[in-house]
Amino acid sequence: MTRRPQRPQGKRPPERPSDYEERIADISRVVTVVKGGRRFSFRTVVVVGDLKGIVGVGIGRARSVPDSLKKAGERARQNLKKVPLLGSTIPHEITMVFGGAKVFMKPASPGTGLVAGGGMRAVLECAGVKDVLSKSQGSNNTLNVVNATMVALLTMKRPEDVALLRGKDVSQVSPAWARKRAEQNG
Repeated sequence: MTRRPQRPQGKRPPERPSDYEERIADISRVVTVVKGGRRFSFRTVVVVGDLKGIVGVGIGRARSVPDSLKKAGERARQNLKKVPLLGSTIPHEITMVFGGAKVFMKPASPGTGLVAGGGMRAVLECAGVKDVLSKSQGSNNTLNVVNATMVALLTMKRPEDVALLRGKDVSQVSPAWARKRAEQNG
């Protein structure tokens, strides 16, 4: 008798896959040279998110584009992570390096818009970030830019966590965050 794998505890993903926004960050044709010639396949990078702080990245490889898109979407839904947001922006500025790609993100005031391009824009849109200033430096390899953006979002700290570490009140660490929380609760 085989045992079924246990579902991890925590937040359940939405029931329907349509609850997620899906963006294609990159489609690359990959060539493998074999004895009989060349074999072509496709590598697709897909970003999936709920526009409320949950985002995931998936990579799919297959001989056809639709198959690689399907695989990438499934893997992205399996790799969903929660990222901290401060209203429609990020909590603090951050610089992250992944491979040869270096990304810089800075919070912006409401109405600024999403100043980002390529893979970084796909990740930030799916995460629900609407106002941010960003810059991608170094390598423009889309896969590395997407991974650098994801790592940057995941390493961000919420002001509540920083206040707890420092033994201070949240309003002392981030007055804007405390105001936002008061508006939501009150």
